[in-house]
Amino acid sequence: MSTPNNIGVLLMTYGSATIAERVEEYMNRIYAGKASRELIEDFQMRYRLVGHSPLIDITRRQAALVQERLGNGFVVRAAMRHSQPFISEAVTEMRQEGVQKIAGIILSPQFSSFIMEGYRTALFDAAQQSGFEQYSVVIAKPWPAEEHFVELLAHYAKEKLSFLEALHGCKIPIVFTTHSLPERVVKSDPSYLDQLKATTDAVLAKLSDNTIEWYAGYQSAGHTPEKWLKPDLTDILKILQEKKSPAVLIVPIQFLADHLEILYDLDIAGAQQCAEHAIAYNRIELPNTDPLFIESLSATISAMIEAS
Repeated sequence: MSTPNNIGVLLMTYGSATIAERVEEYMNRIYAGKASRELIEDFQMRYRLVGHSPLIDITRRQAALVQERLGNGFVVRAAMRHSQPFISEAVTEMRQEGVQKIAGIILSPQFSSFIMEGYRTALFDAAQQSGFEQYSVVIAKPWPAEEHFVELLAHYAKEKLSFLEALHGCKIPIVFTTHSLPERVVKSDPSYLDQLKATTDAVLAKLSDNTIEWYAGYQSAGHTPEKWLKPDLTDILKILQEKKSPAVLIVPIQFLADHLEILYDLDIAGAQQCAEHAIAYNRIELPNTDPLFIESLSATISAMIEAS
């Protein structure tokens, strides 16, 4: 086991264009310069409606709070795959600061090996170029049922449900949402679905209410013609409309900070879809910098380092 001296921790996430004017550069990086004009303009519209994606700012604050929680000897940085601060930049900075070992954590409690591979490649390539030995770099495995994370989601859901049920005078259904993936990805790695179920089951157990009506659905499907995981949020809303549900509570279990998939896909597009089905839209807060979530990240990182 490494001692907690000179350990670098990367909080890794996808990245963001932050504002509409940076969308074209961002999308062309993701699609290797082949992003269609239609796709670029669609995302520019989304960013204009949202105004600004706070993902990078929030991830940097998360990193600062995790460093404070872990204590001396740790260097914690936000690191993005497709926008600044890039994973490669963070690794270079760590090398310059005397870091001897790097621990990376993907800011998604559940992920497929397909998704992880991009982060693994980016991190290990950057580490090699900066002179780190391969054995000195580790990446956290999925952490779908980490106790502090589950407790936080359950707390948010219970608090919001209590308010909504008092407001509407009836039980309000929950829809747990996660990022959709192409069906071909999940067929090659079904563990993703097991991880999503682990989170949902753990939150429901913590809620301790077997009368809750709940559904598991997907959001933010990609812009490709292939089949993506179902049911989509809209599929579930049709069911709730038939049941005459007055409201719904959306509980994202995979997204850890406010960003486009929340601020547009849910708060704008999702809210509009709810209105079309005569259902009042509601969602829980995102973990962001909640102290319990910082504890969750810190515990996951500590356990990874302990096991390495």
